[in-house]
Amino acid sequence: KMAIIKETVADKIETLEDGQVQVRIATIIKEDGTELTRSFHRHVLNPDADVSKEPEEVKAICNAAWTDAVKDAWKKSQE
Repeated sequence: KMAIIKETVADKIETLEDGQVQVRIATIIKEDGTELTRSFHRHVLNPDADVSKEPEEVKAICNAAWTDAVKDAWKKSQE
């Protein structure tokens, strides 16, 4: 019996100068440990975003990058 496994991982996380965090999620399909396919989805998180449903490593980067000064500057730029 072959084991097919689907996993998702945040494989690229980038912080931009304005405080936005870009996240690339890789969806990997494996059969018996051998990777068959890999596809990507990207999204951007603004400093006022709810990150509660993001992977732990994304939350940690957002929490480190989004100081009060960054959040304030983002808010002002959106007004």
